[in-house]
Amino acid sequence: MDAWVGPHSGVFSFAVFVLLAAILICSRESIAHSLTVTLSDAGQQKGTSVERGVLNISDNVDLVLLDVLVRRPHGGYVTGLTKGNFKIFEDGSPREITQFANIDTPVTVGLVVDNSGSMRSKRPEVVLAGLAFAKQSNPQDQFFVVNFNNYVTRGLPFNIAFTDNIQLLRHALDYGEPVGQTALYDAVAYALKHLELSHFEKRTLIVVSDGGDNVSVTRFPELMTLIEASRATIYTIGLLDPNDRDLNPSVLKKMAAISGGEFFEPEEQSQIVPVFDRISKEIRNRYTIGYIPNEATDKRVSRTVKVRAEDKGVKLAVRTRTSYSIAPLADRISALETATQGGKN
Repeated sequence: MDAWVGPHSGVFSFAVFVLLAAILICSRESIAHSLTVTLSDAGQQKGTSVERGVLNISDNVDLVLLDVLVRRPHGGYVTGLTKGNFKIFEDGSPREITQFANIDTPVTVGLVVDNSGSMRSKRPEVVLAGLAFAKQSNPQDQFFVVNFNNYVTRGLPFNIAFTDNIQLLRHALDYGEPVGQTALYDAVAYALKHLELSHFEKRTLIVVSDGGDNVSVTRFPELMTLIEASRATIYTIGLLDPNDRDLNPSVLKKMAAISGGEFFEPEEQSQIVPVFDRISKEIRNRYTIGYIPNEATDKRVSRTVKVRAEDKGVKLAVRTRTSYSIAPLADRISALETATQGGKN
């Protein structure tokens, strides 16, 4: 399940050395984007800025970043709002907005795709939709692919963390014959961990599956704690088979809801591409809003969050994550991996 295992060439060993050095220097890894982002591209972030449309925020302050979508009461994305149109509440108490961006900033997108046996007839349409999604994205967006059945497998070559190369993505999505069972929770957990390599603050997972989980080591409550601690917005697409005894669309709905994403259930395979197109439009029309949480008097790890928006006295429909964790995602992942290893011994 570890994606970093590969040939021990001199170049790869040097790349690993650079990455480990960066981890010791930085509070988290970050990767510079080009056509393909390799493991040796790790670097540091400093300060807060919006440069060339990229929102960069350093990790030397405690900051909650929210990915926020705003619609009018009867539909239609609302763009062009300013910080003054929004109010943030943490556990019911107002918080000051300290960061705000309403530009189309680049995003890191992870495509997490079910490759179990029951997906055999559906995979071609998923591949088509994923490639169309990538082609219409922001030129600076970066992608990675996670395929899963009994096991979790990263789609890109071992030394490439992210890419915008369509041919690489095509190969990553069209990965082997669909076979086996469904390690959904393990796949999403792995994708959340991989997202931590990105230096983009906007992060999205698109999870495509046709059933529940029947083979993961990660349990669903554990996965939800990881989602709560991450900055990812998760969109889930359920290609559901009513005859599947492991069918459990509620887990896909919960993953989307807690992260501020959305659950889709196409009735026909021909609707998969339009669903991806809608997700693309949502990503492009989201606001990034940040605030500093109350840690002076509130020591709770998990917090609820609510965002309200108005324009000229009209209340707008807002979708963002419903809760978050002040515990760093890296700490949650480390604890989960330690517990998992302990269970095997």
